[in-house]
Amino acid sequence: MQLKNVVQPFGEVNVYPRNNGDIDIVATILMVPDIEGARVGLALDGSASMKKMYGISGVVSSFFASAAITPNVVEPVARVMVKYLANFAATGQVDLINWACGAAGELIEDLGSFSGEEIEQFAIKGPKIPWGTGTKLLPPLQYFINKYKDMPAIGVKQPAAICLIITDGIIEDLEEVKEYCFKYALEIADNTKPFIKLLLIGVGKEIDEQQLEELDNMFEGSFVKDAAGRDVDLWDYQVADDIQILEQIFKEFVSVETIVTQYGRILNQAGTVCEEYNFGVPALMRFKLPAGSTSFTLEFSGGNVTQDISEALPQEANIAPIQKSEQWQDVVDFN
Repeated sequence: MQLKNVVQPFGEVNVYPRNNGDIDIVATILMVPDIEGARVGLALDGSASMKKMYGISGVVSSFFASAAITPNVVEPVARVMVKYLANFAATGQVDLINWACGAAGELIEDLGSFSGEEIEQFAIKGPKIPWGTGTKLLPPLQYFINKYKDMPAIGVKQPAAICLIITDGIIEDLEEVKEYCFKYALEIADNTKPFIKLLLIGVGKEIDEQQLEELDNMFEGSFVKDAAGRDVDLWDYQVADDIQILEQIFKEFVSVETIVTQYGRILNQAGTVCEEYNFGVPALMRFKLPAGSTSFTLEFSGGNVTQDISEALPQEANIAPIQKSEQWQDVVDFN
């Protein structure tokens, strides 16, 4: 389970309770990603349920129209995201599309490529083609993979492309997407296709977070690895309400080779030393906590940070979660 209440400087914390009571932890440290030569795509949900987020009330009669106007919250957030993502794009531009358009939610609308400056002049008002009545994820996935298919295939050390897909609803073709992604991951492992990282961002109250997590975890234990022995993991997800700083979008873009501080160790709430990093704390940490653990502390030279994990444990082991730091800034709210 991926924790929702994550304390900085952690970016992502995954908790895997084992049958013997031990708990496996995979945690990342938030960092500005070191990405070279990648293309970047952003897909905005064009299904009819998104109309309210674009400020479209749906009221037909002009008698009520003025009273029913709601703000377009998608446009400013999309502009912020494009400006941020453009910093990591090889072209300095983000490829922008609408997806889940049309009668069956299968159509794509290509909006063009935009730099941080160019997106400020572009109106983001929803699709010009018909709004969708379904949410099919396979079409935008295939669109981006076909668009970036000629990028160099260099394993999974650096992604050839990063694609963010915003959704507000239930994915209707989840099994087809998983089958397609597994086949594509095998081609990445064979070094015949470029590695593309896919990030789902759920917005609103109708998302099925279990589906997002199912995609995120579809390669857990799959043993799909590239020629260098690195795991091939296509998906990550984030719920928009949980995004506090934009660096969280890239919370999986770290590796064990990146050292964030020279020494550190992991202790559980009982003070048991569970892991010791004598040669540097990596940005991607994997360690085991003993049975009965409900939190862990990363101690390092000059400080420490404690992460509660009780939300991912059986109910009887739960304790009150640690509150998020009041120092978090640059809140991004999609709603």
